Amino acid sequence: MSSRDFNRRGFLGAATVAGLTIAGAGSLTACGSGAASGGGGAKASAKLKLPTYVPANVPAPDLPGNAAGLDPAYLRYPKSPVRSVTKKPGDGKPFTALTETFTTAAPAMNRNAYWQELNKRLGSEMQMTIVNGLGADDVYRAKFNATIAGGDLPDLMWFPPNQGLKNVPALLEAKFHDLTSYLSGDAIKKYPNLANIPDFAWRTAVIDGKIWGLAVPYGRQGQVYVANEDFWKPVGGVQFDSAQDFLDKAKELLDVKRKKYVLEPAYYNHIVQFAMWHGAPNTWSLDGGKLTHFYETDEYFAAIEFALKCQKAQLFWPDPNLPTTLEKMEGGFLGLHVQSFPGFLNDSNMYDWPEKVVVPFAAEKGMTPSYWYGYGSVGFTAINNKVSKDRIETLLQIMNYLSAPFGTEERLFLDNGLEGMHHTRAKNGDVLLNKKGNAEVLTTRQAINFFGNAPQTLYLPGKSDTTRSIHETEVALMKLGKANPTTGYFSDTYANKYASSTDEMRVSIIDIVSGRKPLSHFKKEALPKWQRDAGNAIRDEFEKAIADSK
Repeated sequence: MSSRDFNRRGFLGAATVAGLTIAGAGSLTACGSGAASGGGGAKASAKLKLPTYVPANVPAPDLPGNAAGLDPAYLRYPKSPVRSVTKKPGDGKPFTALTETFTTAAPAMNRNAYWQELNKRLGSEMQMTIVNGLGADDVYRAKFNATIAGGDLPDLMWFPPNQGLKNVPALLEAKFHDLTSYLSGDAIKKYPNLANIPDFAWRTAVIDGKIWGLAVPYGRQGQVYVANEDFWKPVGGVQFDSAQDFLDKAKELLDVKRKKYVLEPAYYNHIVQFAMWHGAPNTWSLDGGKLTHFYETDEYFAAIEFALKCQKAQLFWPDPNLPTTLEKMEGGFLGLHVQSFPGFLNDSNMYDWPEKVVVPFAAEKGMTPSYWYGYGSVGFTAINNKVSKDRIETLLQIMNYLSAPFGTEERLFLDNGLEGMHHTRAKNGDVLLNKKGNAEVLTTRQAINFFGNAPQTLYLPGKSDTTRSIHETEVALMKLGKANPTTGYFSDTYANKYASSTDEMRVSIIDIVSGRKPLSHFKKEALPKWQRDAGNAIRDEFEKAIADSK
């Protein structure tokens, strides 16, 4: 996946860092993905052989990546992309897919030269039903549920994260093919581009010891603080020794008369960042088989206290419904905003203002900062069990094509369309989309990338210094990286109650920071209620599933 693949600000990154994978019970994505439904399911998942990881044979990056989630970086587009698919994967018959987008709708196939050319290269016509999720978080869930209820399922169905899908294990057993024999262990080597997808992404498709779909990889870096470097120059740049140092410099830069504020008005997301500054665990910490949620930690409470200090100092933009965050950042009227890491990459390519990710720092003595990994996936794509078994391998080969990594001829086309029609090549080799490329390739590609994609790669045309800086930032973040220890386990309570209970907690926290409720409300009322409503049951189910997997 290149740095330009997803446009919706905060998709996945914001939710995963806040622990909001809504039906996956600590899984890498919601919808039960990565999950084992307790008991024997956990044991089966523990014994399953994940697909063997085989790095792609592509031109060497200028800055290396690794299987733990560090993205490879290219300062220039490779001069000689390699061919990863030797023949058309399709069988001449059309195939259908349900997917989502968060950008402008793609032109219809009959008016879309990029889509038509892709069909030729696949050897089968790709018929996508594209749900546009702009402005509504539950629109795909509604379409997904309606499709299931109607019974007329597409060949390929994307199971997304953060959309509150329920009863996923039973749904998969009833409606979709078990792909374990096709993908586990060395069987994956038949599809080399799929074998290039790392373990942490594949775990999203594992439930009850079976692989239920094609992992859709995504950058593993989670949510980050992004600064406008020019904004911070008067106080020596984006360098902070402590939370207090940040607060002092922020107060100095605040200019209410000029409507120049330091923080966007997303209180809850800021508290997550402050929690990382203080060293809070990524959703849960595991010690001796016992789990503690980050809500229950001193580090998270310290983050709320610090957010209150920022509010009292008037650092937040006063309108809580600010619709123009990036424009305010670009104009120098905001100093920091919260962004998913892939969204930050996309913005770095689109905007010219100097961005920098703020690496977590120790906020108080005795506290070690943390960085919360995202899940490295946007879910998985399952195959309808009405598809005949003799066609499964054809669809897997098609997905193998759509998962071609950066540095291949296939990815060059998938990301950029046809040279001359959709893009041009600069003298230095950079690939630059033109107006038709932006209209056809960007819009169509995003819908495709939600159900089939390659691991993320850093490449920003004409911005080699920025690319190098981002790679260095990833290295720094990964030194502090923490994964969610409940990843890969299923909890029924999580699937059914975590979203609503966490929404209530979110409202309570926002009420505290905005001054509508006292700080004491958190420990006296909000936290005990969350524990009673969902937290304690989720903890018990996770602990049992983890113990059963040993």
